[in-house]
Amino acid sequence: VETVATGAGTRFSPDALRRTPLYDAYARGCALNTQSVRVRGKSTGGNATERALLDSLSALPDLSRWRRVSFEPFDSAKKLSRAVVTDARTGKTLSLCKGAPELLLPRCTQMLDERGTPVPLDRRAVLRTLEALTGDGMRVLALAEGTDARRMTLAAFAGIRDRVRPEARPAVEALRGAGVHVVMMTGDNAGTASAVARAAGILDDPRAGDGARAINDAPADNGAPAGDGVRAIHGASDLALDSAALAALPDEEVRRILPRLAVLSRARPDDKTRLVRLAQEAGLVVGMTGDGVNDAPALKAADVGFAMGSGTEVAREAGDIVILDDNIASIVRAVLYGRTIFKSIRKFIVFQLTINLCAVGISVLGPVIGVGTPVTVIQMLWVNLIMDTLAGLAFAGEPPRAFYLRERPIRRDEPIFTRAMLFTVLSGAAFTLAICLWYLLSPVTRGFFGFDTRPIVFMTGFFVLFIFCAVAGSFNVRTTRINLLADLGRNPPFLAIMTLVAAAQLMMVYLGGPVFRTAPLSPRELGFCLALSLLVIPAETVRKLLLRLGKTTSLG
Repeated sequence: VETVATGAGTRFSPDALRRTPLYDAYARGCALNTQSVRVRGKSTGGNATERALLDSLSALPDLSRWRRVSFEPFDSAKKLSRAVVTDARTGKTLSLCKGAPELLLPRCTQMLDERGTPVPLDRRAVLRTLEALTGDGMRVLALAEGTDARRMTLAAFAGIRDRVRPEARPAVEALRGAGVHVVMMTGDNAGTASAVARAAGILDDPRAGDGARAINDAPADNGAPAGDGVRAIHGASDLALDSAALAALPDEEVRRILPRLAVLSRARPDDKTRLVRLAQEAGLVVGMTGDGVNDAPALKAADVGFAMGSGTEVAREAGDIVILDDNIASIVRAVLYGRTIFKSIRKFIVFQLTINLCAVGISVLGPVIGVGTPVTVIQMLWVNLIMDTLAGLAFAGEPPRAFYLRERPIRRDEPIFTRAMLFTVLSGAAFTLAICLWYLLSPVTRGFFGFDTRPIVFMTGFFVLFIFCAVAGSFNVRTTRINLLADLGRNPPFLAIMTLVAAAQLMMVYLGGPVFRTAPLSPRELGFCLALSLLVIPAETVRKLLLRLGKTTSLG
């Protein structure tokens, strides 16, 4: 609680209020109409707002004479809480209410001035006070009391500031850059919601807060202001609505305005669930954040539910991911890591299919060209180990890259395996297969390795060629950049695993013998096989350049 204001606009800090006659009425509303309690100088229980109000009482006055007869806790649908208390000394009964100003003010006929004296309610002064508080980005609660629930006295306004974290605005900008549309749904009134949304970068249009009236201009039957402002900024880049305005719109209209919707104030639980449903029907992938029991249905319905770590157990159970630090920047990191994992899966698929197609092609075409078993069963098991376990571990360690957040989101109906990936697989497999077939058929290689006199050396060279083509191909697949070493230092397991594969392959060549059908190669023969396998790198570089010229995106 940053400030406590009278209906006429006189403001006090919580500490300064203690020295005024207004303090007793404010303390009754905070300490008796609440689920929170003060234990050893610290407020506990209830919700965060109730704890903040109780903490604003620097010293509790003597309230022992008041007995609470009944209590209605705060409800997001009613937007208020109510307690009935009795004075044990005089027998006087008071109804204490606190909640949304637009719901309580129609019940008020009087207000307390800075001396704690009841005076007639000045509707215009109250409107000015509310506009000033909400314009400062504060959430405003009204506290009222009286013997008659229809003729109450406005005790004070409590201005609560939930400060926007410094990292909130950059996080929202990062999400927008990633193609994520951010909508703030809050129980606060339109003025507060718009001010906070502008501070967080969610609402860009400066006009969005101008019409944000927490209370409209139509007087209630008793002359007091009534009703939350049904407002929308039509024709602006951003759109702000309150719950009543949203409820008045048919589903088709809501789906139409979704790309412009930035703020929903006085949001009810069914509003959140409805927006999630309509966004999904529009083909969007929806993430929902929440911390309360009333958020649980929307968290469950969303594609990804982000529950706050400080939230209720029900919300955490309904969510898919728990944000332990309650920070929107953590959602940005979740999006980044989600995209990284998705791209790693695609890279692994491309790598595996490329090697599989090449292996199948060699196995099928080998007998046709007169080579009965280009790859033995034991050698194929080694190839499968590289393709499956080791490659999976290598690509799993790919680091998140900042430019992933500048790419468009993946459509809900987009397949994991795309045409761009198919082109990558086919081109890579075809080129590797061409190198392998050239090796097996060319008189140059047959003469170089002495195929007629040393066929096992010739086939050992082919085994080395095939494996090192796979190793070189893994470097090609892991990045779309021309520089194959880009960010390699951020994935130490990849380099370690590929080094292990190369070392194991050399051990098989020189120590495998009849088990792996290998024979030692001379340095000259080994260098020839390695140089031939590295040709897949310039071939893949040409493909990447063609894709860039065609402005086609690939794996990332």
